[in-house]
Amino acid sequence: MRRTRILTTVLALAAGLLAGTPPVLAAPSAPAPLAADTYTWKNARIDGGGFVPGIVFNRSEKNLAYARTDIGGAYRWQESTKTWTPLLDSVGWNDWGHTGVVGLASDAVDPNKVYVAAGTYTNSWDPGNGAILRSSNRGATWQKTVLPFKLGGNMPGRGMGERLAVDPNRNSVLYLGAPSGKGLWRSTDSGVTWSQVTNFPNVGNYVADPSDTSGYSSDNQGISWVTFDESTGTAGSATRTVYVGVADLQNSVYRSTDGGATWSRLAGQPTGYLAHKGVLDAENGYLYLAYSDKGGPYDGGKGRLWRYATATGTWTDISPVAEADTYYGFSGLTVDRQNPGTVMATAYSSWWPDTQIFRSKDSGATWTKAWDYTSYPTRANRYTMDVSSSPWLTWGANPSPPEQSPKLGWMTEALEIDPFNSNRMMYGTGATIYGTENLGNWDSGSQFTIKPMVQGLEETAVNDLASPPSGAPLLSALGDVGGFRHTDLTKVPSMMFTQPNFTTTTSLDFAESNPNTAVRVGNLDSGPHIAFSTDNGANWFAGTDPSGVSGGGTVATAADGGRFVWSPTGAGVHHTTGFGSSWTASSGIPTGAIVESDRVDPKTFYGFKSGKFYVSTDGGATFTASAATGLPSGDSVRFKALPGGKGDVWLAGGASDGAYGLWHSTDGGTSFTKLSNVEQADTIGFGKAAPGASYQTLYTSAKIAGVRGIFRSTDKGATWTRINDDAHQWGWTGAAITGDPRVYGRVYVATNGRGVVYGDSSDGGTGPGPGPDPTGACKVTYKVTSQWSGGFQADVQVTNTGTGPWNGWSLAWSFTDGQKLNQAWNAEAAQSGSTVTAKNVGWNGNVAAGSSVSFGFTANSSATNAKPTAFKLGDQSCTVA
Repeated sequence: MRRTRILTTVLALAAGLLAGTPPVLAAPSAPAPLAADTYTWKNARIDGGGFVPGIVFNRSEKNLAYARTDIGGAYRWQESTKTWTPLLDSVGWNDWGHTGVVGLASDAVDPNKVYVAAGTYTNSWDPGNGAILRSSNRGATWQKTVLPFKLGGNMPGRGMGERLAVDPNRNSVLYLGAPSGKGLWRSTDSGVTWSQVTNFPNVGNYVADPSDTSGYSSDNQGISWVTFDESTGTAGSATRTVYVGVADLQNSVYRSTDGGATWSRLAGQPTGYLAHKGVLDAENGYLYLAYSDKGGPYDGGKGRLWRYATATGTWTDISPVAEADTYYGFSGLTVDRQNPGTVMATAYSSWWPDTQIFRSKDSGATWTKAWDYTSYPTRANRYTMDVSSSPWLTWGANPSPPEQSPKLGWMTEALEIDPFNSNRMMYGTGATIYGTENLGNWDSGSQFTIKPMVQGLEETAVNDLASPPSGAPLLSALGDVGGFRHTDLTKVPSMMFTQPNFTTTTSLDFAESNPNTAVRVGNLDSGPHIAFSTDNGANWFAGTDPSGVSGGGTVATAADGGRFVWSPTGAGVHHTTGFGSSWTASSGIPTGAIVESDRVDPKTFYGFKSGKFYVSTDGGATFTASAATGLPSGDSVRFKALPGGKGDVWLAGGASDGAYGLWHSTDGGTSFTKLSNVEQADTIGFGKAAPGASYQTLYTSAKIAGVRGIFRSTDKGATWTRINDDAHQWGWTGAAITGDPRVYGRVYVATNGRGVVYGDSSDGGTGPGPGPDPTGACKVTYKVTSQWSGGFQADVQVTNTGTGPWNGWSLAWSFTDGQKLNQAWNAEAAQSGSTVTAKNVGWNGNVAAGSSVSFGFTANSSATNAKPTAFKLGDQSCTVA
């Protein structure tokens, strides 16, 4: 299945929702500081869900590995738990493009250092330039250098690479291959500054589709990879020989033998192909190259594998099959560093019947396959697959041979053998990371076991969310994998929504007074675009489409589940009673309107299009334009009606060049009042009321008091509390948000690449308010969250255990083992001698009684790293948890 990853963010950009690239968080402009609450953030587990185009093992430290995704950031492998830790959750709203990763490099000289080439699109969809993110603590924190051009983590060709590389001998030298004709770039100061290698002779010329006027498929894919021959340098001196891959069908590989001073095309190289990967075996003197006639990750008709002898210049075609028998390109490529004569490669675009993995033990002279035919269509596999940890990877399919379920994969452009463990291999697919830890069985004649190795890596784009008052706590509408019903947020659901299985679900809803009735709509190459459930989303059945439907659009369920209103792509708004066996066109509302239902009155539905709000009181048959004015003129709007409140409607949205914010109506949309304390808002959701409150809790992704974040209000929007922090921003969060009607403080946030994030509050429900400087009781929890040679990261939580609120705070402690503070987030921190003082920033100074505030920092340390035993808040000694 071809899973194009151009999702909600692009739609938002086209509507003008995001513009410019100012600093991630501007200083609050409101005179009163924002209240803040400490939240614990987790993912509703899906485990994977998106394309993983790159896996990088560090070559000098065992068990240190990273994965890059096309829209969901980067991750670090945690060997103790066999899980992945997200590293780019700190990317903020204005820099959302930096959640796309087109290159990643782990420093073999100093394994604490890791680099990311970030940027999602090279065309107008991403308004910001790309950046090099550099970390000296394995991705715990980052510093950024913005580049003078864009990068394309979600562009065609993103599976080639790695485009970013660190010199294995002189690690202050890095190279970056740029797209769009920008050429080859080099840094000589560990990624701080960059300059173009002006004498590099070829900027690339390959484009996937020159006729694409959007600039997506028509962009020059540029420089595709950089590989060093570490044998041509010594520690501290720049490596002399560097190979560079270029997206040019006739001139795909270049070399420098003088540390980048001069470059030349490798003589005798094959033509008519792009070199997706170049992997060097310095021990045997071979450069292996995986070729495809297309840039990937979806396409590829022909492919070859070649071996280049670095000493003699001899080229050898080592392809495992004849060219006439290839209908795919080669891309995934790896060498066993423990046994360098062992080479593996993938047929990345073999969609049917399955991908193929090839293995050679003799430097490519002979090959074996992961599977082969005994007699067509019967297959013999060298492997078994165990997807019990992610059972949805079967897609609920029961295909006919030679197809199997689950598949070995598709879009398999990342393939790596652990350099310290010949038995461990990982490879990326369009949906997950698979791996094995008994790869040696391949050669012994017994089967090796492939399992998902993806826990903790969540890469889905979320279009809509629903949390019913009974049944499953969470229903999700997702790009590429459709959506899920979570009965337990900590467990992977057994299956995505099926019957039908939409490639992308665009909208879903449930009946407020009958939550067993649910509806979802989405995109499908052929078949119906709507499905219904009568058991709270556990099972589904397809409806029928009105004439002309080409995509899901938005859908709404009547409060009692007796009727539905649907605004599909390709057709006008329609309504039906029952479960959509026939549809009738609605009148008075324009095509493409967003539709929602009143959560009390089963005959009242609402719509919005181009600045106008529409109301139907006859079950969606006819709509009337409201007289309300001043609403956003574009269509970047989300609105919802309050459960239990007839005619109580909240509307969020707009654009920076016009009306933008949050509006409230108590008369069914006849009139709206704009909240003056919300500068921008993009989503609105409701959750259980706070203790003692009668009105449901509001949640929004918004800009309030100059700060972009996730906010909560327990008093109808009169005051707001920021509930995320700078370390938890997740790029763009403008698609959907909802609270949980059963758990106060719980909120579900839609991200564009980091899955469904949910947060739980430490606030017992008392709202913030003005108060004196902190002099009451306090409690401190100090936790070292990551530690490495020469440094560590810690999180500190300060709880107000007194009876009055704090208006500003300052926490002090002493280090006893010579620790030296590096940097902090969510606090202004400084060190004098052994004493560290951390003060609130503008938005988190107010801390209500019973509430907490958290901040984090990194510091240098020796082997001993004793935790502080005493903390003072002003003059008050705190209890240490």
